[in-house]
Amino acid sequence: MLYVQKYGGTSLTDRERILSAARRAVDLSRQGHQVVMVVSAQGDTTDRMIRRASEVNRRGSPREMDAYLAAGEQMSAALTAMAIGSLGHPAVSLTGPQAGIYTDGVHANARIRAVDPGRIRREIDGGKIVVVAGFQGVDDDGDVTTLGRGGSDTTAVALAACLKADVCQIFTDVDGVYDRDPRIYPEARRFGRIGYDRMLALTRHGAQVLHDRSVEMAKEHGVTVEVLSAFTGEPGTLVGDVE
Repeated sequence: MLYVQKYGGTSLTDRERILSAARRAVDLSRQGHQVVMVVSAQGDTTDRMIRRASEVNRRGSPREMDAYLAAGEQMSAALTAMAIGSLGHPAVSLTGPQAGIYTDGVHANARIRAVDPGRIRREIDGGKIVVVAGFQGVDDDGDVTTLGRGGSDTTAVALAACLKADVCQIFTDVDGVYDRDPRIYPEARRFGRIGYDRMLALTRHGAQVLHDRSVEMAKEHGVTVEVLSAFTGEPGTLVGDVE
């Protein structure tokens, strides 16, 4: 089976969490599965980078901000690949452009137009775990673009669609999709399964567990997404054609 797994920033904040994600991927690979990981920048890296950029130029160009912010995910991908290597398994990190993710030219809020999975396929067929920097791609001019906050979810779904992955998992700091924020409302109810349209309604009313464009893309390509906790590994919420 081919797994695409996305890890959010809170799932990779420190050495232990990176190693936990790495072990999960290595275990799957040693069971005979192929694994592509998509990673966000660690913790609050993106927020800190934005603050630093504003100290230099409060009106920095969108192009340069994309070139700058994309480095957060690239660092996370390289660290995760190195963690996998420390466990004795081959891995390779790829930037969005190296992974063949092509976008329009709208900096800071680009949309994925096409994906060429050739490089990823060669690497996984060679036995490697591939770690892709989420949130980014490249436009027709060869410039790095970013997909907006939460864009790594969309990267994962796009890769799952073009690779025809058997499983697309979004690992986060909650154990699924709730009807309201469980960190604020103790009585919040977790969904075992939820349809695309209801999930889209939740995201458009402020739910942050999935990027709205990732849900739109999953619906368009028929990708079932599982949202689950990076800390427990227990089954979470299936988002798909289930209503």
